[in-house]
This record gives sequence, structure tokens and C-alpha cells, in this order.
Amino acid sequence: MTRQIAVILLLVSFMGQTFNRSLLFMSYYANPAAFAKNCVNKARPMMHCNGKCQVMKKIQEEERKEKEDLERKAENKNEYWSSKTFAGIAAPAAGEITKIFPPFLIRKPIDKAYILFRPPAFA
Repeated sequence: MTRQIAVILLLVSFMGQTFNRSLLFMSYYANPAAFAKNCVNKARPMMHCNGKCQVMKKIQEEERKEKEDLERKAENKNEYWSSKTFAGIAAPAAGEITKIFPPFLIRKPIDKAYILFRPPAFA
């Protein structure tokens, strides 16, 4: 039961994150009066804005947040894979490679592929 609830919560959160722009439009169409109350263009009724400016402001704010998150992720990625990460790791010497991978250094073809391939039989 708790697994099902956890799965439902995760799905709802992923869907909300994915469709946040659509959710903003749905909330506007569900209750346009709430958006019209905070409208910037109240003095100009001939524009027929009816709160659409508020929806656009919220969408631009969400896009700005997403852009900042992407930039922050890129910065963290660059910091993680810096040259200091691999500073203590030394490359193996040539003799050590032959000890680790001897079958690959023989340089002869392996004749096992014909066993695996079987063409279809025609009747």
C-alpha cells in the first residue's frame, strides 16, 4: 500500500514538473477572474487582456528558474569532473597491460563467429 502511494506521488510530481506550463494555462481557464484581479492592463479594457499578462509573467518566471537550474547543473558538472578528480590515479605501465589482458594481445582472429551464425533453411 505504501509503495503504491509512493509511486503515485512520484508520478504526480514528475507529471507536474513536465506539464507545469499546461497547468498554468489550465488554472487560468478554470478561474480567469483571479488572474484578471491582478491584471496590469485594467486601465485599458480595449486590450481584452483579462489576466493573460499575469499568466505570461508566471510562465516567464518558470522559464527563468529552469534556465538557472540548468546553468547550476552545468557548473556543478564542470566542478565534479575537474582535473583534481583524476590527479591521484596513475596510468599502468606497458608491462602491466600485458599481464591484465593477455588474450587481447595475441592479435590473431578468433574463429568462433561461424558457430553462432546460422542462416535460415529454405524448404
